[in-house]
Amino acid sequence: MGAPIIRTHDWHHHDYDMIIDVRSPVEFTEDHITGAVNMPCLSDEERDIVGTLYKQQSAFEARKTGAAFTARNIASHIERFLQNKPADFTPLIHCWRGGQRSRAFAQICSEIGWKSYVLEGGYKYYRTQVLDGLNTLPQPLKLIIIAGRTGSAKTKLLYHLKEAGQQILDLEGLANHRGSLLGKSSDPQPSQKQFESHLFSEMTGFDTTRPVFVESESSRIGDVHIPKMLWHQMIAAPLILVTSDRRERASYLVEEYPHLLTDQQDLNRLIEGMVFRHGKAETARWKSLMEQENWLELAETLLSHHYDPAYDQSVLRHQRDVLAELPLGGYHEKGLRQTAAEIISLIEDKNNIT
Repeated sequence: MGAPIIRTHDWHHHDYDMIIDVRSPVEFTEDHITGAVNMPCLSDEERDIVGTLYKQQSAFEARKTGAAFTARNIASHIERFLQNKPADFTPLIHCWRGGQRSRAFAQICSEIGWKSYVLEGGYKYYRTQVLDGLNTLPQPLKLIIIAGRTGSAKTKLLYHLKEAGQQILDLEGLANHRGSLLGKSSDPQPSQKQFESHLFSEMTGFDTTRPVFVESESSRIGDVHIPKMLWHQMIAAPLILVTSDRRERASYLVEEYPHLLTDQQDLNRLIEGMVFRHGKAETARWKSLMEQENWLELAETLLSHHYDPAYDQSVLRHQRDVLAELPLGGYHEKGLRQTAAEIISLIEDKNNIT
């Protein structure tokens, strides 16, 4: 007799050594539980074959072929990834709806002797919980917005706040994008669903009695958008405005975006897209600065003519309490730590927020 197979709705349980998502790679890539490992019962191609058999021949032929694929794939996963797991290894296994694929994988794990859990309702249940959580989790959060014009090192400040024991929500990190039009990463952004899963996972871990620091953002970060309830909370939250000299911000941006200096396609597209707003003469001057490789002057004029006015307009659009206006202590580690400490001290003095 094999080890027990337990059906559960809880994917957070500390008893799980691994969350195994047995859906196909394309399903997993679109979205998955944070921390899950993909061990597909059917590859993308095999899933298409089974689906075609189901439509064109019969459910019986589809199940028979699918069973053969599934058996081979599970055997491969056990040999490649699970061979060295101990006798008390305890996985949580799920597929799309907690059906045949997860049952098949769990049954073999059980026969090996591993107590296994199967997520009741599978990914479909998980996704419902994520959507519900995105509507409820933001409401009790004590958000504090770290605001400042482009180049104010807001993201680095967030991580100095985290190092000092504060709670942060790094939206740009979760979205794999730096936020501005120049912020595209070399790695692809997550899908909207995966971004929402990352957000859900982060927010479930927050202590709602303590503040959560988040950088000011637009409602979209690259190709993903901030869920409605979180966005509503953000535009109503108080902010701390970090200030820095424009020349210093320009120098910082040149250092922070070196890829734009070596591969200038994105920068070219950005400037060409500004013709309607800033005119041909101004954008031609910017292209001339690019050709001269005068990056500091280009960064400074882009800040003064485009980014700073756009940022100021965005911040002023929403009527929010400004808790303080703090000059950045510098872009070096000591200056960033100092500014983070000033922010913490300020918040601790605001009894109505803490």
